[in-house]
Amino acid sequence: MKRTNPLPLLIGRKPLIEALKGGTTIEKIFLLRTATGEEISTIKKLARDKNIPLSQVPEEKLNGMTRALHQGVVAWTGLLNYIDLQDAISHVVESGEVPLFIMLDGVTDVRNVGAIARTALCCGAQGLILPTSSSASLTEEAIKTSAGALNKILLCRTPSIPQAIDVLRLNGIQVLGTQMKGSIPIYEAGLTLPSCVVMGAEDTGISKDVLKRADVLVHIPMAEGFDSLNVSVATGMVLYEALRQRIHNL
Repeated sequence: MKRTNPLPLLIGRKPLIEALKGGTTIEKIFLLRTATGEEISTIKKLARDKNIPLSQVPEEKLNGMTRALHQGVVAWTGLLNYIDLQDAISHVVESGEVPLFIMLDGVTDVRNVGAIARTALCCGAQGLILPTSSSASLTEEAIKTSAGALNKILLCRTPSIPQAIDVLRLNGIQVLGTQMKGSIPIYEAGLTLPSCVVMGAEDTGISKDVLKRADVLVHIPMAEGFDSLNVSVATGMVLYEALRQRIHNL
């Protein structure tokens, strides 16, 4: 069976360490579960410092990714560049814009992420926040679905949802969690204020961390008898409301 990889591979311990230290964009790292040693410890630390997703996997997984001698280490090199969340916020504010970010909490389908990025850019959102765990890798398929938007929007990786929320709040950005039973409809939310909207996975919704920490929970009113929306479609509805409010407020 032909092997296919969503992104170019980087194979071996020393090549990966050199790439990490040299600033090469890494989308995700795969480590053999039983791998040990100083180089493995270095890889883990660099991945943690740079907010790069790292998955510890069985040898079969690595062997399925490459026939080369991998030394227990394979990584996907990235096609996109990421920016620190604080730097992204500062860039938006210094540009004279009111921050509007989208944070994806458990959204793992690359096509949904691509579609969300496309809609976000069209509706004036400046940044997309992705946690290092439970998040889609931004592959060629995601970039294609985004129609190039992933190359233009600010991309931020965060080690955890709570940490990202703390950074947002320190910068005066309200956090809105989306939930079917949210306390207010989206059109009553004050989206002309600096805002970050959190969208959850279609099956489980937003996480407990967001439920506890969000400034407000909002919902999208829907006709009776059906209450299921694709996450990219729901994001589009929320972002269009933000665009409507901001245009009206000009």
